Amino acid sequence: MNIFDCIVIGAGPAGMSASLTLGRARRKIAIFDDGTNRNRVTQESHGFITRDGITPHEFKEIGISELRRYPSISFYKTTIIDIEKSENSKLFTVETSDKQKFHAEKILLATGVQEEFSVPNIKEYYGKSLFSCPYCDGWELRDQPLVVIANSEEHALHMAKLVFNWSNDLIVLTNGAKLSLVGANELIQRNIKVLTESIKSLQGENGVLKGIELASGEIIPRTGGFVVPSFYRPNKFAERLKCEFGENGEVVTDGNGRTTQKGVYIGGEMEKGGPSSLMFAVADGSKAAFSINTDITVERF
Repeated sequence: MNIFDCIVIGAGPAGMSASLTLGRARRKIAIFDDGTNRNRVTQESHGFITRDGITPHEFKEIGISELRRYPSISFYKTTIIDIEKSENSKLFTVETSDKQKFHAEKILLATGVQEEFSVPNIKEYYGKSLFSCPYCDGWELRDQPLVVIANSEEHALHMAKLVFNWSNDLIVLTNGAKLSLVGANELIQRNIKVLTESIKSLQGENGVLKGIELASGEIIPRTGGFVVPSFYRPNKFAERLKCEFGENGEVVTDGNGRTTQKGVYIGGEMEKGGPSSLMFAVADGSKAAFSINTDITVERF
């Protein structure tokens, strides 16, 4: 049987960070990844000291190569399709898409989140000239004519105020959503134009935005900007393992990666069900690993 101390699902920054810590603690680890990490469409990753500007692919390859130095860490490039734990067993069982089964005392869920968009053809530009995080990509778009695309007043105001720090040549598009007079005036006073008309399509070449066509046919020239997508977990593993959820959809934890289910831990974007930075995800993975190793130590000593 393929029995491990911990199975880590997801080789993003949280999963790799946790695996590194656990591998250095001499734990037998299996880390699974299917290459669907959310930032794979991004050209560069920013804000991670010593790695500013690195491509997500290179960041991941460096991480995996570091993990391979530790003989107790095994890496599997495949998709986990199911997790279960029988009442009579202390082990979790995971099944892969190629019908292999692996077993472990602990499970770390670190598969992140994925985006959903309401704007046609936006994926052609996402990660190249349209982004979701000003802290990650605002510097590269500074002082350009930018757009903020957000489908609610709360998101529109929050994102516009943030992006205004990098460029005051700014237009807000709500794609059909209405803003209150108070909210709209708050932006207009800063010379930020607000348009609530629906978006017909985005225009440009090779992922570089040139303009946005509205339903009326009007074209708004823009060279880049920020969009507020909705986010979702790409699997139901936390539900399958009967983890408790909070009122905002977050997985309830003790603050250090432990869920309400014994032996189940979570880290990175998957915990909150929303976006995070590389730095925060790495820290989450490290905290979860400390909890996992502590629990294994106490249980076996």
